[in-house]
Amino acid sequence: MNLKAVVFDLDGTIVSFNLDYKSARAEVIQLLANQGFPQSVFSINESVFDMLKKAEIYQKNHHVSAKDFSKLKKDVWTIMEKYEMESAKSTQLVPAILETLQTLKNMKLKLGLFTVNSQKATDHILSTFRLKPFFKTVVTRDSVDFVKPNPVHLETVLKALRVKPNETIVVGDSILDMKVAQGLNIFAVGTTTGFATPEQLTQAGANCLISSPLDLIALMEKLNETQHNAS
Repeated sequence: MNLKAVVFDLDGTIVSFNLDYKSARAEVIQLLANQGFPQSVFSINESVFDMLKKAEIYQKNHHVSAKDFSKLKKDVWTIMEKYEMESAKSTQLVPAILETLQTLKNMKLKLGLFTVNSQKATDHILSTFRLKPFFKTVVTRDSVDFVKPNPVHLETVLKALRVKPNETIVVGDSILDMKVAQGLNIFAVGTTTGFATPEQLTQAGANCLISSPLDLIALMEKLNETQHNAS
């Protein structure tokens, strides 16, 4: 591999995952119910993105105006941003992530970040921990029409970094991170510092697993050595 870039997820990968997602989803479901959507079709175990897809289908089938649905989406993201900001203000860096980012930067690698968080919550985390200088591009849900596992999210990062899939590694703690990387044939590194289990990450397509950001450095050196020997 001719590695030129590493693209990171945020929650669970760079900082600890502490979002109260169950309360956030419950509040979104209540909002949808108050707007006339059948509460029974939504589950607290599904993402807010999936809830909105269901709501949009219902809206089209029942001829709810697009303008009304646009406002509803805005209200939903207002709820999510509230919880994301609470999480951002109390989260902590994953141990050894700063050293890892600095080492990767010293290796002249381009670093990118993609997250389903809002721009506001992401900016708060990056500013609080002084992470902005490490990343050449940051793509939040506010920057794209579709988020991971839709390839658009990751493709937007690659385009901004001006790198190809075979020159890139994706590092994340979620099933979505692994699926979007595999969908674009990008080497996927699953980190067990976050939400998903090692088994879930592997089943979702992780090429390898790490338990600490420092393991990434050893992996990069190994991949570069493999490339050198192959050439």
